[in-house]
Amino acid sequence: MVEIQGLQKSYGTTAILKGCDVTIRRGEVAVVCGPSGSGKSTLIKCMNGLEPFQKGSVRVDGVELADRKADLVALRARVGMVFQHFELYPHLTVLQNLCLAPMRVLGRSRDEAQARARALLERVGLPGKAGAFPAQLSGGQQQRVAIARALAMDPALMLFDEPTSALDPEMIGEVLGVMQELAQDGMTMVVVTHEMGFARRAATHMVFMDDGRVVEDVSTAEFFNAPRSERARDFLSRLLSH
Repeated sequence: MVEIQGLQKSYGTTAILKGCDVTIRRGEVAVVCGPSGSGKSTLIKCMNGLEPFQKGSVRVDGVELADRKADLVALRARVGMVFQHFELYPHLTVLQNLCLAPMRVLGRSRDEAQARARALLERVGLPGKAGAFPAQLSGGQQQRVAIARALAMDPALMLFDEPTSALDPEMIGEVLGVMQELAQDGMTMVVVTHEMGFARRAATHMVFMDDGRVVEDVSTAEFFNAPRSERARDFLSRLLSH
């Protein structure tokens, strides 16, 4: 589903990704973790073409992103992205936020898009919020709407960039609950997060990054029970001691 080989990305003279290799198969849930500034968010933004890169190969669902002929618009329609700060349109209702892209990009009728949107709002636990505006919702509700909006495009892959880091502690669980249900339903997911409880429950494997490199790409059980690198052991002990 996702094959990354030798990925290098720089901003000017500053190297952000220094030759990363990652493979994610269909139906897997990969949690990407590591210290701040290790390149996690940049890595997943390279997976849907939001960030250009200088060297290496990124192949997503059979599309080689480095190929100049690659249709990145079509690819992004199949790759859902959920950001840290929701990115909902404030002037549109929840229902309008969910229907806009399916109607414009996929050519769905208004009735079809609205029916799908209402079903997704039910799925994320917000059936009564179709007519609300984002400002009328809590942070956790806004993030669940953002997940529903991404799902409205029927993606083959879902990317989450620290989806709970902007939320109050009591709202984190409601968002992670929706994500865990998606994982149980077999959605292919790549999640940048420090929520290790979620990682233990939902991830099939863990990608640990440090200083622009993938230090470990191992099963969840191996990462938590016997991490290979001193850096990962140190990271885990700090995170799990809080």
